[in-house]
Amino acid sequence: MKFICDKELLMDASNNVQRAVSGKSTIPALEGMLLKAGGSSLFMAGYDLDIGITTSIEAQVEASGEIVLNARQFSDIVRRLPGETVAVEADDRMNVHIASGSSEYNVMGISAEDYPDIPSVGDGIQVSLPQNVLKGMIRQTLFAVAQVDAGRPVHTGTLFEMEDDSLRLVSVDGSRMAMRQETVKTSENMQFVIPGKTLAEVLKLLKDEDTPLFMAVGKRHAILQIDGYSVITRLLDGEFLAYRKTIPQTSSTVIQVNTHDIVESVERVSIVSNDRIKSPLVCRFEDSSIYFSCTSSMGSSNDYLSCKTEGDTLEMGFNSRYLLDALKNAETDEIKLELGGSLAPMKIVPVSGESFLFLVLPVRMKR
Repeated sequence: MKFICDKELLMDASNNVQRAVSGKSTIPALEGMLLKAGGSSLFMAGYDLDIGITTSIEAQVEASGEIVLNARQFSDIVRRLPGETVAVEADDRMNVHIASGSSEYNVMGISAEDYPDIPSVGDGIQVSLPQNVLKGMIRQTLFAVAQVDAGRPVHTGTLFEMEDDSLRLVSVDGSRMAMRQETVKTSENMQFVIPGKTLAEVLKLLKDEDTPLFMAVGKRHAILQIDGYSVITRLLDGEFLAYRKTIPQTSSTVIQVNTHDIVESVERVSIVSNDRIKSPLVCRFEDSSIYFSCTSSMGSSNDYLSCKTEGDTLEMGFNSRYLLDALKNAETDEIKLELGGSLAPMKIVPVSGESFLFLVLPVRMKR
């Protein structure tokens, strides 16, 4: 195998593909990046058996072939090369020569025969939507994905629910829920769960533009095609939470408040608490105001904020980080807080429309 390509193209591609490569594995090939030269392009792939990222870049191919190189080492080499082009040559013994400008490297590769087959979704259901739409939807729900499976691995992913020309994303972790929906043309109704790890990588590839992305969904895998990259992911099995049953249908107190103002108040009061101490943030809703307080071994803090209030006076305690995550991801100037009692979830929704809905469970306070 022998090819020459643009250094910047190779560097960008290797940096993105490397995100799907396993950091440590008992299978050496999984720590590698597959390079396949042929025609006038170089195909590159990273795959850790859960997520794969592939792409192709232009290349001057002088000898077709394929090889696997340690992904971290190869990316580090390419990033530091001084020239504008890179020449890569591999012989039958897996010896690889990399040259650019005044620099040369000789490294050992691995046979491409040892690389696992990357799944395909040939007969999957096809969906297309603007990149900026999916980017916003993922960003506003990813924070609520469970970080550990706690017996339900399916909750370490986000539910994609397509029905009646709408796409809904739902994430839950036992203490909170995030739901985001948009109008999307779909050929049929379906549900599937994509791992949060995959969505975090997809988020890095998506642009804040309305250029389309394409998604194919099969029984076990899905593929997202984004600006020349293909992200392949396994789908999570299991029964996702019946989230509709957890959404409160009535409320005794409704608050309308400026999002930026409430975020700043919660951040100020939370300074005397942290994940290790875990003292609750106490919120008292009364007289067109929200009164915040927190007491811990680090000290105490108080603050208040004007708002529009309807209904009963109420006092509740929250994990401040969970509350902040929801408030910061509202991404609207004004929000509504709907409350049904001191132990019922706080429902956070936009003032108008139904684009998002967040639930944050309160914590019991010591009396």
